[in-house]
Amino acid sequence: MTRLVLVRHCEPEEDMRGRCYGSLDVGLSNEGRAHARELAARVCAETVWTSPRLRARETAAQLASSPLVDEDLRELDFGEFEGRTFDEIAASEPELYRAWMETPTRVRFPGGESYADLKTRALRSLDRIWGGGDAVVVTHGGVIRAGLAAWLGIPDELIFRIDVRYGGVTVVERVAGTPIVRMVNA
Repeated sequence: MTRLVLVRHCEPEEDMRGRCYGSLDVGLSNEGRAHARELAARVCAETVWTSPRLRARETAAQLASSPLVDEDLRELDFGEFEGRTFDEIAASEPELYRAWMETPTRVRFPGGESYADLKTRALRSLDRIWGGGDAVVVTHGGVIRAGLAAWLGIPDELIFRIDVRYGGVTVVERVAGTPIVRMVNA
Protein backbone atom coordinates (compact mmCIF):
# COMPACT_ATOMS: atom_id res chain seq x y z
CA MET A 1 0.00 0.00 0.00
CA THR A 2 1.22 3.51 -0.84
CA ARG A 3 -0.35 6.79 0.22
CA LEU A 4 -0.65 10.07 -1.61
CA VAL A 5 -1.68 13.09 0.46
CA LEU A 6 -2.93 15.91 -1.73
CA VAL A 7 -3.01 19.39 -0.20
CA ARG A 8 -4.59 22.33 -1.97
CA HIS A 9 -2.56 25.47 -1.38
CA CYS A 10 -3.93 27.72 1.33
CA GLU A 11 -5.91 30.91 0.67
CA PRO A 12 -4.24 33.25 -1.86
CA GLU A 13 -3.90 37.02 -1.64
CA GLU A 14 -7.29 38.66 -1.23
CA ASP A 15 -7.01 40.89 -4.30
CA MET A 16 -7.18 37.77 -6.50
CA ARG A 17 -10.76 36.97 -5.52
CA GLY A 18 -13.00 37.06 -8.57
CA ARG A 19 -10.00 36.89 -10.95
CA CYS A 20 -8.37 34.21 -13.08
CA TYR A 21 -4.96 33.45 -11.62
CA GLY A 22 -3.99 29.94 -12.70
CA SER A 23 -0.48 30.72 -13.93
CA LEU A 24 0.07 33.99 -12.07
CA ASP A 25 2.55 33.81 -9.21
CA VAL A 26 0.19 34.82 -6.43
CA GLY A 27 1.27 34.48 -2.81
CA LEU A 28 -0.76 33.54 0.24
CA SER A 29 -2.94 35.93 2.22
CA ASN A 30 -2.16 36.46 5.91
CA GLU A 31 -4.92 33.96 6.72
CA GLY A 32 -3.43 31.55 4.19
CA ARG A 33 -0.01 31.77 5.82
CA ALA A 34 -1.51 31.06 9.25
CA HIS A 35 -3.45 28.09 7.85
CA ALA A 36 -0.28 26.70 6.24
CA ARG A 37 1.50 26.84 9.61
CA GLU A 38 -1.41 24.93 11.17
CA LEU A 39 -1.21 22.28 8.44
CA ALA A 40 2.39 21.57 9.40
CA ALA A 41 1.18 20.08 12.69
CA ARG A 42 -1.16 17.66 10.87
CA VAL A 43 0.62 16.80 7.63
CA CYS A 44 4.10 15.35 7.56
CA ALA A 45 6.07 13.19 5.18
CA GLU A 46 9.63 12.60 4.13
CA THR A 47 8.77 13.50 0.55
CA VAL A 48 6.84 16.69 -0.28
CA TRP A 49 6.21 17.76 -3.86
CA THR A 50 4.82 21.12 -4.90
CA SER A 51 3.56 23.12 -7.83
CA PRO A 52 5.97 25.86 -8.91
CA ARG A 53 3.37 28.58 -8.19
CA LEU A 54 4.19 30.80 -5.22
CA ARG A 55 0.97 30.05 -3.30
CA ALA A 56 1.74 26.31 -3.42
CA ARG A 57 5.43 26.76 -2.62
CA GLU A 58 4.59 28.95 0.39
CA THR A 59 2.20 26.27 1.65
CA ALA A 60 4.70 23.45 1.01
CA ALA A 61 7.49 25.38 2.77
CA GLN A 62 5.58 24.91 6.03
CA LEU A 63 5.52 21.12 5.50
CA ALA A 64 9.13 20.52 4.41
CA SER A 65 12.39 22.42 4.38
CA SER A 66 13.15 21.50 0.76
CA PRO A 67 10.00 20.51 -1.15
CA LEU A 68 10.51 19.13 -4.64
CA VAL A 69 9.02 21.24 -7.44
CA ASP A 70 7.19 19.64 -10.38
CA GLU A 71 6.05 21.92 -13.24
CA ASP A 72 3.21 19.54 -14.13
CA LEU A 73 1.52 20.20 -10.77
CA ARG A 74 0.69 23.79 -11.77
CA GLU A 75 -2.90 25.05 -12.10
CA LEU A 76 -4.72 25.56 -15.40
CA ASP A 77 -3.24 28.31 -17.58
CA PHE A 78 -6.04 30.76 -18.39
CA GLY A 79 -3.91 32.39 -21.09
CA GLU A 80 -5.23 35.83 -22.07
CA PHE A 81 -7.70 35.70 -19.17
CA GLU A 82 -4.96 35.64 -16.51
CA GLY A 83 -5.42 38.46 -14.02
CA ARG A 84 -8.76 39.56 -15.45
CA THR A 85 -11.97 39.55 -13.42
CA PHE A 86 -14.82 37.23 -14.29
CA ASP A 87 -17.01 40.29 -14.94
CA GLU A 88 -14.46 41.70 -17.43
CA ILE A 89 -14.33 38.39 -19.28
CA ALA A 90 -18.14 38.09 -19.34
CA ALA A 91 -18.39 41.58 -20.86
CA SER A 92 -15.61 41.23 -23.45
CA GLU A 93 -16.04 37.55 -24.42
CA PRO A 94 -19.71 36.72 -23.71
CA GLU A 95 -19.91 33.57 -25.89
CA LEU A 96 -16.70 32.07 -24.55
CA TYR A 97 -17.66 33.03 -21.01
CA ARG A 98 -21.06 31.35 -21.40
CA ALA A 99 -19.42 28.19 -22.76
CA TRP A 100 -16.98 28.25 -19.84
CA MET A 101 -19.78 28.51 -17.29
CA GLU A 102 -21.91 25.81 -18.98
CA THR A 103 -19.20 23.32 -20.01
CA PRO A 104 -15.99 24.30 -18.19
CA THR A 105 -14.05 21.16 -19.07
CA ARG A 106 -14.57 21.70 -22.82
CA VAL A 107 -13.16 25.23 -23.12
CA ARG A 108 -9.67 26.05 -24.36
CA PHE A 109 -8.62 29.45 -23.07
CA PRO A 110 -7.13 31.80 -25.68
CA GLY A 111 -3.37 31.51 -25.38
CA GLY A 112 -3.81 29.01 -22.53
CA GLU A 113 -4.93 25.48 -21.81
CA SER A 114 -8.00 23.28 -21.75
CA TYR A 115 -9.00 20.99 -18.90
CA ALA A 116 -7.83 18.05 -21.05
CA ASP A 117 -4.32 19.58 -21.12
CA LEU A 118 -4.31 20.00 -17.35
CA LYS A 119 -5.65 16.50 -16.77
CA THR A 120 -3.03 14.85 -18.99
CA ARG A 121 -0.06 16.53 -17.31
CA ALA A 122 -1.52 16.30 -13.78
CA LEU A 123 -2.16 12.56 -14.02
CA ARG A 124 1.29 12.00 -15.53
CA SER A 125 2.86 13.85 -12.60
CA LEU A 126 0.72 12.26 -9.87
CA ASP A 127 1.38 8.74 -11.24
CA ARG A 128 5.12 9.43 -11.40
CA ILE A 129 5.16 10.77 -7.81
CA TRP A 130 3.01 7.93 -6.48
CA GLY A 131 5.33 5.41 -8.14
CA GLY A 132 8.08 6.61 -5.80
CA GLY A 133 6.16 5.70 -2.64
CA ASP A 134 4.29 7.72 -0.03
CA ALA A 135 4.30 11.47 -0.63
CA VAL A 136 2.58 14.76 0.11
CA VAL A 137 1.69 16.86 -2.93
CA VAL A 138 0.87 20.56 -2.54
CA THR A 139 -0.98 21.72 -5.62
CA HIS A 140 -4.18 23.31 -6.92
CA GLY A 141 -7.88 22.52 -7.08
CA GLY A 142 -7.79 21.61 -10.77
CA VAL A 143 -4.98 19.09 -10.32
CA ILE A 144 -6.64 17.47 -7.30
CA ARG A 145 -10.02 17.27 -9.07
CA ALA A 146 -8.37 15.70 -12.14
CA GLY A 147 -6.73 13.03 -9.99
CA LEU A 148 -9.87 12.26 -8.00
CA ALA A 149 -12.03 12.13 -11.13
CA ALA A 150 -9.66 9.69 -12.83
CA TRP A 151 -9.29 7.46 -9.77
CA LEU A 152 -13.04 7.41 -9.07
CA GLY A 153 -14.18 7.18 -12.70
CA ILE A 154 -16.06 10.49 -12.57
CA PRO A 155 -16.81 12.05 -15.98
CA ASP A 156 -14.94 15.29 -16.66
CA GLU A 157 -18.10 17.38 -16.79
CA LEU A 158 -18.85 16.50 -13.14
CA ILE A 159 -15.51 17.50 -11.57
CA PHE A 160 -16.90 20.66 -9.98
CA ARG A 161 -19.12 18.48 -7.82
CA ILE A 162 -15.92 17.75 -5.90
CA ASP A 163 -15.35 20.48 -3.33
CA VAL A 164 -11.62 21.10 -2.92
CA ARG A 165 -11.06 23.78 -0.29
CA TYR A 166 -8.03 25.97 0.31
CA GLY A 167 -5.74 24.03 2.62
CA GLY A 168 -7.91 20.92 2.25
CA VAL A 169 -6.17 17.58 2.73
CA THR A 170 -7.17 14.63 0.56
CA VAL A 171 -5.79 11.13 1.22
CA VAL A 172 -5.68 8.42 -1.42
CA GLU A 173 -4.13 4.99 -0.92
CA ARG A 174 -3.22 2.52 -3.60
CA VAL A 175 -4.14 -0.97 -2.41
CA ALA A 176 -3.16 -3.82 -4.75
CA GLY A 177 -2.93 -1.24 -7.54
CA THR A 178 -6.39 0.23 -6.93
CA PRO A 179 -6.73 3.84 -5.72
CA ILE A 180 -8.94 4.13 -2.63
CA VAL A 181 -9.99 7.67 -1.62
CA ARG A 182 -9.86 7.70 2.18
CA MET A 183 -10.82 11.33 2.80
CA VAL A 184 -11.39 14.64 1.05
CA ASN A 185 -10.89 18.10 2.64
CA ALA A 186 -9.77 16.78 6.01
